[in-house]
Amino acid sequence: MRSELRVWGRKMGREDTKMKMGEIKEKAKALGIKTRAIKKADLIRQIQRAEGNFDCFGTAKDYCDQWDCCFREDCLLPIKLSPSNI
Repeated sequence: MRSELRVWGRKMGREDTKMKMGEIKEKAKALGIKTRAIKKADLIRQIQRAEGNFDCFGTAKDYCDQWDCCFREDCLLPIKLSPSNI
């Protein structure tokens, strides 16, 4: 059975959880945030603040306790195994 996530009302398989910039800009615009000439991580942090969450995207070392954040999966993807965290 294939597991699925719902991101902003759209079904996505686990292999397609990484958010596209277009989706992030759409969410930002809905919150009244300007999206021109801004890096993805900075835009996500602005969205997090606008939603009343911590603006911590991309700062987790190897654990995130923000279970309700819609960016959680995307945030944790860049964590790579290195000799220091094996």
